[in-house]
Amino acid sequence: MTVLKDKVAIITGAGSGFGEGIAREYVKQGAKVVVADINESAAQRVVGELGAQTRAFTVDVSRGEQVNALAQYCQDTFGAIDIVINNAAITHKNQPMLDVDEDTFDRLLAINVKSIYLMTQATLPVMRKQGRGVILNIGSTAGIRPRPGLSWYNATKGAVNLLSKSMAVELGPENIRVNVICPVMGVTGLFELFMGQPDTPENRQKFMSTIPMGRFCTPADVAAAAVFLGSDAAAFFTGVELPVDGGRTI
Repeated sequence: MTVLKDKVAIITGAGSGFGEGIAREYVKQGAKVVVADINESAAQRVVGELGAQTRAFTVDVSRGEQVNALAQYCQDTFGAIDIVINNAAITHKNQPMLDVDEDTFDRLLAINVKSIYLMTQATLPVMRKQGRGVILNIGSTAGIRPRPGLSWYNATKGAVNLLSKSMAVELGPENIRVNVICPVMGVTGLFELFMGQPDTPENRQKFMSTIPMGRFCTPADVAAAAVFLGSDAAAFFTGVELPVDGGRTI
């Protein structure tokens, strides 16, 4: 059963990691997807593998004019914007908070938080005109139960988690649902930065031991949550802060 048949989705950071996993499952479930990523070749690779239901778009989500162009491209190409998944994010290396320089801090806020402001500015008018819409923000367990050494990253994800609830309250009367998915660490391109240590079996085990189910999050785990929350089966779900974490935040 294709539960997202004919839905149109924009997924940022979809050239790898969780975003790619979501894009793959969305296509499998019948959605049309704009694979948006700052890495053009990565986005093109994903589209090349997923086929005619997808298009690639190169975007820096911290730049308003590029985000506006992304939203317009999605409308021009697929005729709607039903689902926006704000997945693109960066982190700083796990380190003492005073060691993170100002430029890195500014970039963290721009990519992890300001991008949601810009995407909302660009896509919410379309959803209002349609009379419906779904916004899924990819937060983190870091915004619920923070790890030491990632203070500024934790802060951005705390902002994403709370912002999602605030948006849900404001937009609920307009039939626009907003939820936030909060994964625990996964073996993605940011993995070694999160650890702040070499990626060795011993170091992996230290972090894995904090997850009751004994493994890291996978793109398929996040995609499963994104499919449900993006589907009509979740029509009465909004403002949900959903940990996909194997029990990490208990």
